[in-house]
Amino acid sequence: MRLEEIATRLDARLVGDGALEIERVVHPADAEGPADLVLATDRATLALIAGTPARALVVAEGAEPPADARVAAVVTVARPRVALATLTALFDRPARPDAGVHPTAAVADDAVLGDGVAVGPFVHIGAGAVVGAGCRIMAQVTIGAGAVLGRDGLIHAGARIGDRVRIGDRVIVQPNAVIGADGFSFVTPEPGSVETAKQTGRIEATNVAIRRINSIGTVVIGDDVEIGANSAIDRGTVTATRIGDGTKIDNLVQIGHNVRVGRNCMICGNVGIAGSAEIGDRVVLAGGVGVADHVSVGDDAVVAAGSGVGSNVPARAVYAGYPAVPRDRALAQLLLMRRLQGLVDDIGRLKAWIASSGTPPPA
Repeated sequence: MRLEEIATRLDARLVGDGALEIERVVHPADAEGPADLVLATDRATLALIAGTPARALVVAEGAEPPADARVAAVVTVARPRVALATLTALFDRPARPDAGVHPTAAVADDAVLGDGVAVGPFVHIGAGAVVGAGCRIMAQVTIGAGAVLGRDGLIHAGARIGDRVRIGDRVIVQPNAVIGADGFSFVTPEPGSVETAKQTGRIEATNVAIRRINSIGTVVIGDDVEIGANSAIDRGTVTATRIGDGTKIDNLVQIGHNVRVGRNCMICGNVGIAGSAEIGDRVVLAGGVGVADHVSVGDDAVVAAGSGVGSNVPARAVYAGYPAVPRDRALAQLLLMRRLQGLVDDIGRLKAWIASSGTPPPA
């Protein structure tokens, strides 16, 4: 691809030879030849480009390549991360299996496959399932009975999509994700340890038996959603667990039964959302956040990594800590904790002074 075309796609300023043919986008340390386009959008990478065999660079606004950099062209971008999204899309090498059904796949007679669908080895597609046009189903995927997948989806190897799950258009499911497993929902015939602990703060009963509550609901995934590897989204008890359009879910995320996640959220790795929680639109839950059951997180809220959300979070709030509180309060608590040792030392000296003098200190 010619460099001038790349600059146009990036809506970026190009200085130098736009006729250069580019084959790869690389880190400065990986540059091997004149067909490489080197990303040097921060100080650390700019410092590495001296002597690079590449002839073209991408830099951030306000940055200049070192004087000893022997390059023929420089592309300047306003927002490096946005430029990275465009560049990685231009030079991606996605899995594109040929359309058709692999001979080892098992597809129910009444399943419906749209135009151009590719079904890989050892896939199972259940009775009455519908797979939209252009979908790519990689090896060893299971799609349950009555499930519906929209157009142009990509289901990576080993993913499990349960019965009656509904998935929108252009959804990407990474390897070994599970959508539509039963929720973790049980009850004791008589009030047990958890119920009495919540009511009184004490354990006043034991769990003599534990009875299963079946999950007869489903999962509904919107358009343009991505679900990370080894993540799990449980089906609802009698209704649907729902994920809104455009939401991105990282690896190793657990979303419980009856949860509702809004549009364009970012749910980072190791997040756990307990049953019936409500997550608004454009929410960011950073890595390792835990959200308690029946809690709501308002639109545009951001929760810092490792936080434990045990009560409702207002819209447009920034929360942190365990339990999660407004960020300024969480920082104040951390500062106070750092002062505790000094306070303990002061009290020790004060006690020693009183013991040695036999009289209280002056006011």
